Parts: sequence; structure tokens; C-alpha cells
Amino acid sequence: MDLRIFTEPQQGATYDDLLAVARAAEDLGYDAFFRSDHYLHMSGDGTPGPTDAWTTLAGLARETTRIRLGTLVTSATFRLPGPLAVAVAGVDQMSGGRVELGLGAGWFEKEHHAYGIPFPPLRERFDRLEEQLAVITGLWSAPAGSTYEHDGSHYPVSDSPALAKPVQPGGVPIIVGGAGKRRTPSLAARYAAEFNVPFSSVEETRELFARVDRVCDEHGRDPLSLVHSAAQVLCVGRDDATVRRRAAAIGRDAAELRANGLAGTPEEVRDRAGRLAEAGAARLYLQVLDLHDLDHLADAHAALTG
Repeated sequence: MDLRIFTEPQQGATYDDLLAVARAAEDLGYDAFFRSDHYLHMSGDGTPGPTDAWTTLAGLARETTRIRLGTLVTSATFRLPGPLAVAVAGVDQMSGGRVELGLGAGWFEKEHHAYGIPFPPLRERFDRLEEQLAVITGLWSAPAGSTYEHDGSHYPVSDSPALAKPVQPGGVPIIVGGAGKRRTPSLAARYAAEFNVPFSSVEETRELFARVDRVCDEHGRDPLSLVHSAAQVLCVGRDDATVRRRAAAIGRDAAELRANGLAGTPEEVRDRAGRLAEAGAARLYLQVLDLHDLDHLADAHAALTG
């Protein structure tokens, strides 16, 4: 199973904090370093303030060598699809083809108001997401030397040279995720390389995987061509005291995390990871909330690979 580190820098992190985590993850053998794309903290004061996701990843692209890099997930409300396609393709070039793009409709209304970003109603946000996916993948897949056109209601594109191109064949892998019953699995089946289930129980994860598989069949796509992944809060300790300490450091209760996350002793964590694998997860995103506890990454990797 692929193991990926997933961070939430809006809670308070500098670029140097993220670089230290990314380098530790690379040295320990994790598959990828991912970060959220948010501009406002969800608890605490967020000091020292947010960092832009794609600016951060561009820096990490030049300061790492192996680990894959991406967002879980970029909000379609934050950026126009054409400039986003250019930015992500550029970071892919800078990394030597190690970038992935998670893209979602956006949901955190307060951060939009805090930074002057329009926040349309839910249906419009999904309409915009769908059109962004069409434009971004269309720009990347347009043959070299051709132009790209898109007759859209939100993002019409005309006479575009469809540059810059990612270096990965077929473009940067797209990740779509969530618990939506209709549009989310449809968008994943049509545009994504990966479908992610965030912060759900094993049973709910299994059900959401089954739903997206059915939608893939309806679209004539082999479900096995879509990577199935899950994101879980991480809180691993070699003993109960360490689990409790690490839970307290992120303002959570150890018992609650054991029930709802990838938490506990190595044996407990391996058991839940195994059940997620049985539910269909081929990849785990381990949400690390204390970015200064690098020993946590080492303990988690040992627990899940030992």
C-alpha cells in the first residue's frame, strides 16, 4: 500500500516547517508529500499565517528528488482553470514529473470572505468544478502545435496555445474525492486517476468505493483503472502514553482518534490499515497535524511497514 503524508499548513506552518516534513517523508520512504489548499485556520490563530499551496509545492519540487507532491485538494473557487493548468504544469516540470492535482468544489465559506474570494452556491461551485476539470485536462491533452477551444458558461476558452505542458505522459494525475452521491463519483469516473475518501469509517469507505465503481461501469470505464485511496488522521505511539501525548498535542482525545482515525499502538494502526485495504484502499494519506514531531513520521512508517 502506498503511504502518503498529508499536512494542513493553514493551521500554522512556515515553508521551512513544510520542507522539514517533506524531506523527512522522503528520507523515510513515504510515497508522497501532500498539503491542503486553504487560506484560513480552522482552530487556533493560524500563526504565522497561510502559505499558498502551489507556491509551496514549487519550492519543494526543487528541494526534493523522489517524493511525489500534490494537493488534497485545491479549491476550484481559488483559481481560474487556465492559469491553474499553467501553474501545475510548471511545478510538474520543476519536479521532473512528480506532481498530482487534487481538485474540489470548495467548501469553507469563511476563508473566502476572509480573503475576498467569491463563494457561489453549492450547485454553481460543482458546475465550475466540472468545467475546470474539462478545461485543465483539455489544455494538457491538446496535441502539440494545436489550439484549444472550450465553449463553457463559466470558463470559455478560445484560440489557446494550450501551453505549458506537464512532463508526465497524459498530463498530471487528477484526484477527485468526497462523499457526494451523484456528481462526485461521476466526475471521478470521467476525469480522475484517483478517487479519495476522506476521514470516513471503514464501512463508509467501502460503500463509497463501491459507488464510484458502479459509476465507472456506467461510464464504460474499468473501475480497476481508478486508484482508490483514503485519508485518515494519524496518531501513532509505541505505547498508550505516547498516543495520549500526541493526541493532546493536536487538541484531540486519544479514544476519539482510535475510533475515527488511524490511531493507537502499532498493532492497532496496522489492523485499521489492513481493514481499509480490505475495503479497497490501495493508498493511504496520513494526516499529520503536529508538523514539529518528525519522530511521529518515523514511528508511523515503522508501524505500517514493519
